[in-house]
Amino acid sequence: MQSANTAVSADQAWLYLEAAHVVGQLHVKPHLQTLAQMLRLSLRTRDWSEAVGQVMRLALVPLGHLSGRLPLGNPGRSTVSAFEPLPVRPELAELIARARSH
Repeated sequence: MQSANTAVSADQAWLYLEAAHVVGQLHVKPHLQTLAQMLRLSLRTRDWSEAVGQVMRLALVPLGHLSGRLPLGNPGRSTVSAFEPLPVRPELAELIARARSH
């Protein structure tokens, strides 16, 4: 998540945040922190549909954790259903692997 703050572009920041979401979604605190940072980025870039999607996801996080129904591999963006599990995209898997090796 920290790399998203120093990313050279919004696209790169989204990639870092998507990777952080995939890794952190199994734990409430990092899950909420990642979605909050996604909300901040969407507001900063004036992506209003993404911002609305992030607000809805933030509201759903407690229910997802209480019910144990978390869509693993989901990148956390509003362009993907909040309920859809997905395989981890290769570019996210590579980013996660690099982060784990440091």
